[in-house]
Amino acid sequence: MEFTEWEIEMTPIFDTHAHYDDEAFDEDRDALLSSFPANGIGKVTNVGASLASCEHTVKLMHNYDFLYGAIGVHPTETAELNEENFRRVEEWCREPKCVAVGEIGLDYYWDEPGREIQKKWFVRQLQLARELGLPAVIHSREAAKDTVDLMTQQHAEEIGGVIHCFSYTVETAKIFLDMGFYLGIGGVLTYKNAKKLVETVEYAPLDRLVLETDCPYLTPVPNRGKRNCSLNIPYVVEKIAQLKGITEEEVRRVTWENAHRLYSIPIQ
Repeated sequence: MEFTEWEIEMTPIFDTHAHYDDEAFDEDRDALLSSFPANGIGKVTNVGASLASCEHTVKLMHNYDFLYGAIGVHPTETAELNEENFRRVEEWCREPKCVAVGEIGLDYYWDEPGREIQKKWFVRQLQLARELGLPAVIHSREAAKDTVDLMTQQHAEEIGGVIHCFSYTVETAKIFLDMGFYLGIGGVLTYKNAKKLVETVEYAPLDRLVLETDCPYLTPVPNRGKRNCSLNIPYVVEKIAQLKGITEEEVRRVTWENAHRLYSIPIQ
C-alpha cells in the first residue's frame, strides 16, 4: 500500500457524532463517504435520533468498514417510543458495530414531547446502556439541571459516554468531567458567540475531548451556512490547537485515541 505524504505525517480524524442518514445526504451519500479515507477521515460514528434513522444507521454500519453506529432515540422523538418498538432499539443496540446508546437525553428548547416523556425514555435508555455495557451519547439542551439530576440518580458515572455538542458553562462541564464523561466539540467552537464553549475547551483536559460534526448541522466557520460534513473538522482542530497552545497534530492524535477509548474500539 502506498501512502501519501499527508497520510504519513498526520493522524486521521475520528468524527464521533454524525448523521449521514439525514436526507441532506441523499444525493451524494456514497460518493461523500467513500472519499473520507483518502481525505484523512479515519472513522465515523453515525448516531441515531429516531426509529427510522436508527434503522438507516444499521445499514450504514454494514456498508462502510470505517463507520460505526450509536443507536438511540433523541429526546424530541421520544413520543414515538413504546414497549414494542423499544425492543427494536435494544435489538439494534446488539449489532456488532453498535458502539453506544444515543443520542439520548433532554431537550427543553422544544415544548413537545412533554418533559416527563423525555425523562422517562432518557432513564430507560440509560438503563439499556448499562445493561448492554455500552456508553451513552447524551444530548442536553436548555436542560442542564434535570440532565445532571437524572444522570446522578442513575449513576451514569458507571455507564460513561459523551456529552454531545456541549453547550453549558465550565461549572457544568466540571460535573460531567467528574462523572468520567467526554465532551463532544464541533463547529460551534468557531462561532463568534461561543464564549462559554471557548472557556470550557480552555479548561477541560485534552484527553477528555472528542471531535464531532453533528452533520449536516453546525458547520464551522468559514463554511457556516453550508451543509456540514466530516471534511470540515480540521477547522475545529485548528481552533482547539490555538486555545490549548499546542499543535494541530497533537489535537488529532489525542482526540483519535480518546474516541477509540470512548467507544471501546481497538486502534489499528
